[in-house]
Amino acid sequence: MLIGILETGLAPEALRERSGSYPDMFARLLGPYDFEFRTWSVVQMRFPDSVFDAEGWLITGSRHGAYEDLPFIRPLEALIRRAVEEAIPVVGICFGHQIVARALGGRVEKFDGGWAVGPQAYDFGGETLTLNAWHQDQVIEPPAEAEIIATHPFCPYAGLRYGDRALTVQAHPEFDDGFLEGLIEARGRGLVPDDRLEAALDRLGRKNDADVIAARIAQFFLQPRSSAAA
Repeated sequence: MLIGILETGLAPEALRERSGSYPDMFARLLGPYDFEFRTWSVVQMRFPDSVFDAEGWLITGSRHGAYEDLPFIRPLEALIRRAVEEAIPVVGICFGHQIVARALGGRVEKFDGGWAVGPQAYDFGGETLTLNAWHQDQVIEPPAEAEIIATHPFCPYAGLRYGDRALTVQAHPEFDDGFLEGLIEARGRGLVPDDRLEAALDRLGRKNDADVIAARIAQFFLQPRSSAAA
């Protein structure tokens, strides 16, 4: 199965030698599964010619806001809506989680409670999974058709599912602890309050459930699905 990775942001250059790009991180995360990958850097206005150029779409994180008036936002929202109409599965992570919600009628804002950084314990329907986070923006109002699949006291809409068409999570299963530590130093200082950064650093090294989310993403991509809308 060919997964098209839609790169919506660029990893800090200083961290790429160790960790690679965001698409590289997703290729590693989903490495145990039988997928092929191709990347389109939509943040650089490199879009696929057709929604049918891949059999599934994965939307990465980004330092940009899903509500910003940037050149790639509206074309990306249109692609998401078309994929949903055509029953081509979409997975969104962090910014991807937010832009799917916006494209389908939800609302995203900069959260006045500040940043979530580092390992966070999310409630997935009674199952606690710990995943790395890096965000201030979040979904404030999900689309009407969205099912809430994960919550957190800081982020009530931490995971959403849209039937068999889209699956999105606010956390970053693709971020390992080494990358997150580097991100704190490369982008966090002066942006995120120091107490939150230090608390995040203290929590690094604990059990992380990224492999559980990777398995669910793979299962979602591979499951049989209903026909495209008429």
